[in-house]
Amino acid sequence: MANQGAKKRKEENARHMAKLRHLIIACNVIYFLVRILIFHSTFTWKHWMGLVLTSVAYFIPYQQLDAMARPAYADDGELIDGGFDMSTGGICGYLHDIIYITSFVQLMSIISEKFWYTYLVIPAFGAYQSFGFIRGFLSQGSEGTEEDEKTRKKREKMEKRASRAKFVKTRNR
Repeated sequence: MANQGAKKRKEENARHMAKLRHLIIACNVIYFLVRILIFHSTFTWKHWMGLVLTSVAYFIPYQQLDAMARPAYADDGELIDGGFDMSTGGICGYLHDIIYITSFVQLMSIISEKFWYTYLVIPAFGAYQSFGFIRGFLSQGSEGTEEDEKTRKKREKMEKRASRAKFVKTRNR
């Protein structure tokens, strides 16, 4: 009964990873059938490179997610942890986004090669996140900001209160 949550998470992660695997396989099969078999006369080395690029773009995030979803077992074989919760954001969400963007680019590149520009969303978003992180980090350390009157008075009051000697009352019996 104690490991019900871990067992449930393990099963959810297994279903989720199976769905991702089926998505990746379906996109590759559709691309292969349509692009290579139907439009074989326009298939060039650039398309092979695109197939290799999308395969790598699927493989790396999928391996990361698979490692995160893997359950942990004790030495005696008892389930300790059901794996990472795949529904959370953060790096897990970014890895899912990369897989979904890759599937979109791969399928839409059958129609037009201009859809490859959609991949620019990934580094653009990474740069945006990095810029926000760096800007927030730099603004924390800046001493040159002016504080308003209310904040200054509050800070002075807190400093005055902290500088007073602290007396401890004791009980006399």
